[in-house]
Amino acid sequence: MIRKISIILEMIKFEHTVFALPFAYFGAVIGSFVVDGTWPSLMQWIWITVAMVGARSAAMSLNRVIDEQIDKKNPRTEKRAIPAGLVSKLEVLIFIIISFFLLFFAAFQLNMLAVYLLPLAVFFLVIYSYTKRFTWFCHLILGVTIGIAPLGGFVGATGTLTWEAVLLFLAVALWTAGFDVIYATQDAEYDRAHKLFSIPSRFGVAHALVLAKIFHIISFLLFVSLFFVSPLGWLYLIGVLIAGGIMVYEHSIVSKEDLSKVNVAFFTMNGILSLVMFIFAIGDVLL
Repeated sequence: MIRKISIILEMIKFEHTVFALPFAYFGAVIGSFVVDGTWPSLMQWIWITVAMVGARSAAMSLNRVIDEQIDKKNPRTEKRAIPAGLVSKLEVLIFIIISFFLLFFAAFQLNMLAVYLLPLAVFFLVIYSYTKRFTWFCHLILGVTIGIAPLGGFVGATGTLTWEAVLLFLAVALWTAGFDVIYATQDAEYDRAHKLFSIPSRFGVAHALVLAKIFHIISFLLFVSLFFVSPLGWLYLIGVLIAGGIMVYEHSIVSKEDLSKVNVAFFTMNGILSLVMFIFAIGDVLL
């Protein structure tokens, strides 16, 4: 049993929760700070964490189940756990049910607005895996799905929504869409040959990288805008500038001629960016 769970956690890259979880905490902190000048309670921290772990685990596991046939035919993904026969679909489906239970239970421990917004969150968690079959907007749909993390943190801690939450949601959504486009460049030819939709397969790698830059520029400007419309101060702005530098570096190591560092750009740099934004936002609130 433990071995099967470890295989599933490896399959869904559980460690990459670092992309979204810091932004969920970011949303909780800025929400509490903006709404009533307080700090999220210990129980809010705990239930927001449980909700995020449940949501991401369910979404990634669903993606692996839904994409089993696609993964089996793609040389880059044919050794993933399900197509390789390391775990069964039934085992993964049980894991998905448990993950969704954690998400629902955590939402009910937070507040009713979190509960009311659950159907919308679940819709995007499920629909994303199907979008590559019919639209190259799939990257933006993933962006919306990950952008729900800070939105959920904000709602979980405050039981309300403000313009600051919307700006943070849009910033994270476009940041995610940008790095997902970069990641998708390595499958451009495969996607085109198998009639799968993505920005790289539709417009080519060179144009896709330009669009990824545009997404990241807009994301950066949205992060900056929070400095002007929220109580966040100069320390937060320094964090945003560092994040902007990380985005620039991310694009500097990937080109049409050389995609060998896509994984560095996708995994390492974006994990660092997420943590930097959270740490500097926390520091700003504390000081």
